[in-house]
Formats: sequence, C-alpha cells, structure tokens
Amino acid sequence: MKVIPIIALLLAAGPVHAEILVGPYRAEIVRVIDGDTVEARIRVWLGLDVTISIRIRDIDAPELRGDCPEAGAASRDHLIRLLGSAPVSVSNIKNDKYGGRVDAAIALPDGRDVAAAQLAAGHAIPWPHPKGESPCSIVRLDGNAARP
Repeated sequence: MKVIPIIALLLAAGPVHAEILVGPYRAEIVRVIDGDTVEARIRVWLGLDVTISIRIRDIDAPELRGDCPEAGAASRDHLIRLLGSAPVSVSNIKNDKYGGRVDAAIALPDGRDVAAAQLAAGHAIPWPHPKGESPCSIVRLDGNAARP
C-alpha cells in the first residue's frame, strides 16, 4: 500500500484555511506518543493509507518531558490501555497549530469519546484552559483529578 505525505493529502488547504474533514474515518493506532497524541494509519482511499500524528481534540495531558514526567507516563499508559488494539474512528480533523500533525476527535469501537475518557479518568484537563494552568497542577499519578 502506498503511504503519501499527509501534507499533500489532508493538509493541502494550508494553514490559512479552516478546512475540517468531518469523517468518520476508520483508523488503526500505530503508537501512543503521550496522553493526548497518537500516531494513526488511516484508510483515505482504496489501497491508500496515510500515517499521521493526531493530537486528541479538547484535552491537554501532562508532557513526558515536562514538569511532571511521572504524570505524563501515567496518562500515556492509560491511553494505551484505553485504545487497546481495535480500530478507532477519527473525525472532525483539522490542521494543528504545529505542522506535521492534525487535531481530531477519536472514538472507540463502542462509540466512547477518547478525550472524555481521558478527562473522566483524571489523565488530562480540558483544552483550552486558562493561561498558566497546567495539567501537572490537577492530574495525579493515580489518575484522580486533584482539583482545588
């Protein structure tokens, strides 16, 4: 199967356009990068798959190389368990503010929203959040939100 650069296919509109691909598109998770980012292989045409980094919409998880790497690892590990090995659905795909990845909603095979599941488990906070607020301030290692 051919893999073509995502910039040529999904991001052809460029950053000045607010194009959104509604989907859903069936995707296979290739790897979990951290608690709010995955790499996925998406079938976009007959015999044509695209592998792209996807930031999960509407959440912010602790960074693995940030102020609280233990919480980042716990968030990533929870996302790995949550996603398992079954195909997922990717929808509402749009350009991310950083090149080379997209923002999208991801749903599990049973229809559950991955962002909502990460929030409910205490492994992420809503995005956007007030300036200065960090996932490190409210996400704990056990996954329970430590909200003030």
